[in-house]
Amino acid sequence: MQTLARLSRTNIVGRSMRQYSSVSQQEIDNEPRFLECFKTFFDKAAGLTNLKPGVLNNMKECNVALRVEFPIKNEHGDVDIIAGYRAQHSHHRLPCKGGIRFSEEVDLQEVMALASLMTYKCAVVDVPFGGAKGGVRIDPKKYTIAQREKITRAYTLLLCQKNFIGPGVDVPAPDMGTGEQEMSWIRDTYQAFNTNDVDSMACVTGKPISSGGIRGRTEATGLGVFYGIREFLSYEEVLKKTGLTPGIKGKKIIIQGFGNVGYWAGKFFEQAGAKIIAVAEHNGAVFNPEGLNIDALNKYKLQHGSFIDFPGATNIHDSVKALEIPCDILIPAALEKQIHVGNCADIQAKIIGEAANGPMTPRADDFLNARGHIIIPDLLLNAGGVTVSYFEWLKNLSHVRFGRLNKKWEESSKKLLLEFVENTVGKKLSDAERGLVIHGADEIDIVRSGLDDTMTNACAETRKTAIEKNTDYRSAALYNAIMKIKAVYESSGNVFS
Repeated sequence: MQTLARLSRTNIVGRSMRQYSSVSQQEIDNEPRFLECFKTFFDKAAGLTNLKPGVLNNMKECNVALRVEFPIKNEHGDVDIIAGYRAQHSHHRLPCKGGIRFSEEVDLQEVMALASLMTYKCAVVDVPFGGAKGGVRIDPKKYTIAQREKITRAYTLLLCQKNFIGPGVDVPAPDMGTGEQEMSWIRDTYQAFNTNDVDSMACVTGKPISSGGIRGRTEATGLGVFYGIREFLSYEEVLKKTGLTPGIKGKKIIIQGFGNVGYWAGKFFEQAGAKIIAVAEHNGAVFNPEGLNIDALNKYKLQHGSFIDFPGATNIHDSVKALEIPCDILIPAALEKQIHVGNCADIQAKIIGEAANGPMTPRADDFLNARGHIIIPDLLLNAGGVTVSYFEWLKNLSHVRFGRLNKKWEESSKKLLLEFVENTVGKKLSDAERGLVIHGADEIDIVRSGLDDTMTNACAETRKTAIEKNTDYRSAALYNAIMKIKAVYESSGNVFS
């Protein structure tokens, strides 16, 4: 079996810069924190505009942040003091929108950075929200389901008391360490204290279908990653720069992070004919040059807790090394700052698609852009989640499932047209063929169509600006977002300014 040490290390997009060949641990440790990384990227894009510094500073800084603490009794009978956060970056559009994560790494600067990113992510894909983000500083694996419910409800109650949640105020969603169950608890808690709010179902998104969720939300971020990379693989300048052929089929892909986003992205790429040659998690990675079966890998991880010793694959115990394997597309879908000054010179992927939030530091971004890699930025590529959350919010406000009012009308119209064509040409379709032709759009069809259209348009806008401004795709996407937010400020004005 092939070992990692024997993998070839060819330079696929130019030579390494000498100053990055040897980087001290101190330099890696001195990389800016997540919030400062975002501000650095913002300042670079802002330099492409002609806006006044005061206007740009107003757009860059976080409007308001909340820190709370509350007690929870643990299984030993002791009391844990839990810290929770919620940051609202911008109120240029309401409600604010952003996920809630449960993690021991959560702190105020992290949620402020993520809230900032959300503002521009929403603007890039034309979702009319301001950016927000929240978090609770716990390891959810250390708590029982009953304890997690108490923590979620206590946190939600404090958000209600401080007016940091509501359909027209601030609408949370799932993030790392949370999912449908937590969102259902949030919805139920909010409704218990807002019994007269007919739109209370829209106070949170990412809910189960039975609690007002929308079909297609679970896989939305991963599917958006797929749509975005698919679009970039159709751009002539990208193909010329990377030497790749158009389309997904046959592309060799590495995924870091196998949570919701990494799993679904891998599944959609596999279905389209790509080879997922390596998948990495915090406790190990596996490699197979012929491709890994995503569902089999997921089942193995659920049974064993890691990928190590997955049949037919090579183990990589230092999972970060998986990022350095030669491939066509690298998809970091884990935590922030995974590609940094210490390892960017060893990255050999031709395209880096940022499925995670903030997976790359500014110095790594500068280096990889200068060396010729294509970087599809997080605020564009992982916007599928907030896009479908927007659809769920609209569904909750309208109180009707997408497709319910028009599906049968569509099918009747298509049936009449098909019968006319059949009578004209004298040929009848089979029942199976007729079913495919006259099928009316279900909710999942409408959601995926809307997401596809959103990602296609956002990628095209980003590409256009990158060409016109002769800049990288991250700066182009941020530039577009800045100009859209500036247009809102200009049309509405600033109260008390």
